[in-house]
Amino acid sequence: MVLGAAQAHAQLTKMTIATGVDPAFSQFYVAKEGGLFEKNGLDVTINTGPSGSAMVPFLVNNQVNAAYGSDLAGVINHQVDNNVVAVADGTYLVKWLSVVGHNVADLGGLKGKKIGIAMGTGSEIFWRRVLEKKNLKLTDFTMVNVEAPEMLAATERGDIDGFAVWEPWPTRTLMSVKGTKILQTAEGIYNNINFVYMNRGWIEQNKATAQKFMLSLMQANDLIEKDRPAAAKMVAKFLKMPLELATELMPKVEFDMDWQPRSIESIQVAEKQLADQKKLKAPLDYSKYVYMDLVKAVRPENIKVKDLPK
Repeated sequence: MVLGAAQAHAQLTKMTIATGVDPAFSQFYVAKEGGLFEKNGLDVTINTGPSGSAMVPFLVNNQVNAAYGSDLAGVINHQVDNNVVAVADGTYLVKWLSVVGHNVADLGGLKGKKIGIAMGTGSEIFWRRVLEKKNLKLTDFTMVNVEAPEMLAATERGDIDGFAVWEPWPTRTLMSVKGTKILQTAEGIYNNINFVYMNRGWIEQNKATAQKFMLSLMQANDLIEKDRPAAAKMVAKFLKMPLELATELMPKVEFDMDWQPRSIESIQVAEKQLADQKKLKAPLDYSKYVYMDLVKAVRPENIKVKDLPK
C-alpha cells in the first residue's frame, strides 16, 4: 500500500506557481489545501511574495509556471516578455481596496504628506483613480513605494501618513494602529481584476498539464461558491490567518475564472495608465496577450467575450 501511494505520487506532474498572501487569490490556496491539484494529477508548489503582482515577473524565462496578480502587472510584464499572457480573469475586487489615513480627517488632510503605494500593482492604479475622481493633484502628495505587507509597520513608525492598498492590510492596520481610518473605498472609484498569468511557450509545450491546472482552479472556484465556510478554512490555514478574518474578507471579492467584457475593460485601464505615464513601449496586441484557450478547453461557457480590441 505504501509503495502504491509512492508510485501514484511519483506520477504527478510537478508545477511551481506564485502569488501574494491575501484571500483575493483564494483559488490557488483552495486548489492546494483541498487536494484538487493532486486529484488532477499535479504536484503543485505555491511560492508566495509581498504581492501577487510582485510574483508575475517570475514567469519571464519560466521561473514559475503560473502567477496570480493585478491587471497592471500583467501588461507590464508582457512588455518585458510577450510570452507572459493572461489566461483567466480570477477575481473581481468589489470592496477590496481602500485609502487609509493616520491622524487625518479626510483625503484633503493627506495633502503634502507621504502616501504608501505598491508601485506597478492595483494599489497604484487605485490611488491615481481616486485622485482623478476627487479632482486632486498627484503633485499634492508624495508617493512612497512600499510593499503591501510593510504598510502597517510603516504607518506605525510614521514613515508614511497613509496608504492605498488591498485587503487584508487596511483591516489589519485599523485593528493595530490607533488613529487610523478608512478615508476612501473603491466603490464608485475603481474595481480592478486579478488575472491568472502563464507563459505561452510553456503552455504550448505542456498543453495537457496546463488544462489540468485550469481545471483545478475551476473546481476550486466552484468549491468557494458552493461551500464558503469550508473554503474560508482552507484559505485561513494556508495563509496562517485567523479564520474570522478570512471569513470577513472573502465576500469582498467576486471569484470568477472566466473571460467577460469587464475583463478586457480592466486591461484597457491598465494599458491607458501605462500610456499616460509614458511607460507603454507599444500599443497592446490583445490577440497575443489575452489567451482564452485554456478556459475554452475546460469550460467554454465561461467565455463571454466575443471580440478583442484591435
